[in-house]
Amino acid sequence: MTPTLEPRVGVFLCPHIEEAPLEKEKTYFGFSRNVFVTGLVSFFMDVSSEMIYPLVPLFLANVLGVNKSMIGLIEGLAESTASLLKVFSGWFSDRHGQRKGLMVIGYTISTLSRPIIALAGAWQHVLASRFTDRVGKGIRTAPRDAIIAESAQTTHLGRAFSFHRSMDTLGAVVGPAITLSLLGLFSNDYRLVFWLSMIPGVIAVALIILFVKEKKKRPAPHAERPTLRWRHFDWKVKFFLIIATLFALGNSSDAFLILRAEQIGIPTVMIPAVYLVFNLVYSLSAIPAGMAADRFGRKRIILLGFVLFAGLYYGFAVARNTETIWLLFGLYGLFMGFTEGIQKAFLATIIPPDFKATAFGVYAATVGLAMFPASLIGGVLWDRVSPAATFYFGAATASLSALLFFILMCSMGRTNKSRCILHEVRT
Repeated sequence: MTPTLEPRVGVFLCPHIEEAPLEKEKTYFGFSRNVFVTGLVSFFMDVSSEMIYPLVPLFLANVLGVNKSMIGLIEGLAESTASLLKVFSGWFSDRHGQRKGLMVIGYTISTLSRPIIALAGAWQHVLASRFTDRVGKGIRTAPRDAIIAESAQTTHLGRAFSFHRSMDTLGAVVGPAITLSLLGLFSNDYRLVFWLSMIPGVIAVALIILFVKEKKKRPAPHAERPTLRWRHFDWKVKFFLIIATLFALGNSSDAFLILRAEQIGIPTVMIPAVYLVFNLVYSLSAIPAGMAADRFGRKRIILLGFVLFAGLYYGFAVARNTETIWLLFGLYGLFMGFTEGIQKAFLATIIPPDFKATAFGVYAATVGLAMFPASLIGGVLWDRVSPAATFYFGAATASLSALLFFILMCSMGRTNKSRCILHEVRT
């Protein structure tokens, strides 16, 4: 019987190679303290973020009168510029052994961005708010992911990251639900919603300060400290980052999905409900997808996600009725559940242990930087060609990404088999 081979940090799993267990600690619903608490933190922060996010493109288009190209520019600039911080935050975290402090700073900055949009009178103010929020995300993302990776067994990484994403997205279900209720109660008062979104953000920061336990590590000797050099990553990491970047070029801001839903005929007051469906499916599918990835292989689940994205973006391009839009938002949630946490879990298995936060930062930054041209291209295609063209482009890049990832899967399979055979010979 041919052994199942799965790469992980530092070694490749052969039948008789055992992983050293993590230090025993109390678990919460089967998760370590840090994994569980970071899940709660992400829940509350996403309640805060998703109370606002479905309203931002509508606020820009319907209240401030901004065109679709400018909306794409705002979204892309906010995401891509702030994403540079994800690289340096990850590098700083690895070099100085800092995780928790950077999380506190990042989540605090994002929370403080809420009053800016609440007071906005022009698109520049919205850009400032979005940029500030993304700066906070850029600072916190890599060290947070590193804490999760260091607090879970390698064989449970998919489950740990998927739990985090599931809690994150559960917050993204609650956020639009709160917004839907507030809009009904207060006659579409966008600004009141923006102000109230600060409350769950404050709770998230308090949870980090009180309950996240950082595992103190002595900084590595100068010669061993992580540096931002491409050569530190092997061909698998580089190829995967190229694929992820290509895919991101077609994955324009979700603002275009919201605008497409409104264009097809979803009433403005129901937009948060459509987004709620997306987040609900996302939340419910994340943990099962992570468990399936740990059992059947993360690469297969990621490939399935790419194919699903290509199909659903084609669906957004050809959609003609509101029923189809509701279905597509549900499928989009399924795609996110299948890929978001799983991609990070896969990345964690192919990077050196001393470069975890750095690699997560590079991954987040390359994908985030691609958001600028992706959203700009999406907006220009919408205004200059047609709304459908935005989604045809996304479907095409996703199809190409799926093909390249399949090639990566085949190449890794051959490499892993050779390494395991070599190990058998030596032992």
